[in-house]
Amino acid sequence: MDRAGLSRRRFVGAFAGTAAGISVPACDGGDPPSDAATPRAPATVTGPPEPSAPPSGPRPLYLGTYTSVDGGGEGIGLATYDPVTGRITGAGVVGGVGDPSFLAVHPDGRTLYAVNEREDGAVTAVRLSDRTVLGSSATGGSSPCHLSVHPGGRFLLSADYGSGSVAVHRIETSGALGERTAMVTHSSPAPGPGQQGPHAHQFVTAPDGGHVLAVDLGTDTVYTYRLDERAGTLTEVSRAAARAGAGPRHLTFHPGGRYAYLANEVDDTVAVCAYEPSSGRLSIGEPQPTGSGSGTNYPAQFAVTADGRYAFLANRGHNSVARYAVEEDGARLRLLGTVPVGGDFPRHLALSPDGGLLFTANQKSGDVSVFHVDADSGELRSAGEPFASPVAVCALPL
Repeated sequence: MDRAGLSRRRFVGAFAGTAAGISVPACDGGDPPSDAATPRAPATVTGPPEPSAPPSGPRPLYLGTYTSVDGGGEGIGLATYDPVTGRITGAGVVGGVGDPSFLAVHPDGRTLYAVNEREDGAVTAVRLSDRTVLGSSATGGSSPCHLSVHPGGRFLLSADYGSGSVAVHRIETSGALGERTAMVTHSSPAPGPGQQGPHAHQFVTAPDGGHVLAVDLGTDTVYTYRLDERAGTLTEVSRAAARAGAGPRHLTFHPGGRYAYLANEVDDTVAVCAYEPSSGRLSIGEPQPTGSGSGTNYPAQFAVTADGRYAFLANRGHNSVARYAVEEDGARLRLLGTVPVGGDFPRHLALSPDGGLLFTANQKSGDVSVFHVDADSGELRSAGEPFASPVAVCALPL
């Protein structure tokens, strides 16, 4: 299967048990480059908010898709969900946004951001109060596939899969996007086995707030940068090497801030990572199973409960959610089993803000599955038939 470019990202979805656990070792994430600046003292480590009682009324759900493929959507899908029953109801679409394959919301809840996963990569801002598109800004690279908002709310981070680059944009007080303040292309190390170049797949802020991490599938590397929160510039401080051919895709932090969980797409494994907030250094542990068995599978990403007790992994190919118990304050994942998603190729998964529901966006079957999450056991129970959504590749519940 060709994994080198945008065609792999768009069409891998179209054509494409036993308890176990391993603790993270005290391994070295790699020395920082000689010209790296000394990282600042860490900010207070914070995790996701504690889960609260489910709200009484319907809540918004935003859906990402591809608009330039057969059977794709017409923009950002709009829906609501019942936080008690999990039932989804469609509510239209925000048009004029091309290939919005990944979505993120500003911390103040007023603005939604989408990648435009095209050769000339861009990111778009949408004001949620009246669903007005506030404009787009070029990433400087190609095929952006992930974005996130820095917790301070002043900068948007994006990852360009096609060019293997990451970018930072300033966010104006209106929520609109301002100038691009930084762009870095991953020129080293050399691409991993079967890769033609770097493929940045995620750009996310660490819980300490001062470091941002870029996960690159093509170079089998997680890069740590220090973000200047005034200028929006990036300084590389560390690199963590995954094993050759792992194809790291997404990193999700434990709420304690000192461990994270890495989904490796190419070799169908996951890893527990140790993280040092003071330096930004990440250490990647040994590969662990995804619960997929011997079949073809491409793990997509983790979601971790706010109390840090359970983690869930989307398995594309096995078409399941793997359930893990999180032990030793985040240092250990123990595989509990898998649950079928009831759809095909779960590209993205997300927990509702109160932690009571888990959503999976199933790309090949074009639908979104919803599960009730048992807070005590971490068990998943289907909330009913999946909700139809064309080429569903992202589901963002608010």
